[in-house]
Amino acid sequence: MQPIDWPLLLYYITDRQQFPSDDALLERVAAAARAGVGWIQLREKDLSSRELGHLVMQARTAVAGTGAKLLVNGRIDIAIACGLDGVHLTSSADELPASEARAIFASAGVSAPLIGVSCHTVAELLQAEAHGADFAVFGAVFGKGSEQAVGLDALREACAALPRRSTMKVLALGGVEVANADACVIAGAAGVAGIRMFQSGDVAETVRQLRATTSAR
Repeated sequence: MQPIDWPLLLYYITDRQQFPSDDALLERVAAAARAGVGWIQLREKDLSSRELGHLVMQARTAVAGTGAKLLVNGRIDIAIACGLDGVHLTSSADELPASEARAIFASAGVSAPLIGVSCHTVAELLQAEAHGADFAVFGAVFGKGSEQAVGLDALREACAALPRRSTMKVLALGGVEVANADACVIAGAAGVAGIRMFQSGDVAETVRQLRATTSAR
């Protein structure tokens, strides 16, 4: 697979426990959206349905007018009820595949939801593609917490394994930062995803550096 042309897809995955308050998280979500992070996933699995719904609606207000797409982790019901742009799924056996998630959205009158899937192997990636996922997050490329790094070779293999006709995007996740983002793009990734990368420091400067680094070739 040839390295993609600009623009680079940027995907911010939230972790509100790294902030002193939900307001601080929402300020970061707004700042990321203004800076040009195109996709933002609210990944707050510990919240009740009511709490998550409330946070989601606040996040919608935070990104309004920026063009950023807002997704929620796993909760198709909340995505539909709150008018979000889509949902992020895992590749676990007990998770609905992207095709079934899309059918649920369609039954609710949502014709073009953005559906992403977390993948760790080529087999999972190909399954997500076969079920019509719009994008897959692949990793952990450079390691993340207790997760061992799968490495750039695995990312390259995964991107190359997609059928030539495929429109599904692959985003690199796990230890990705400005210094190694270009290597992910060269390996075939359409973009990069992360928590810490977008939650620490000046997010506008991070986005500027990511774009400068990956468009300099």
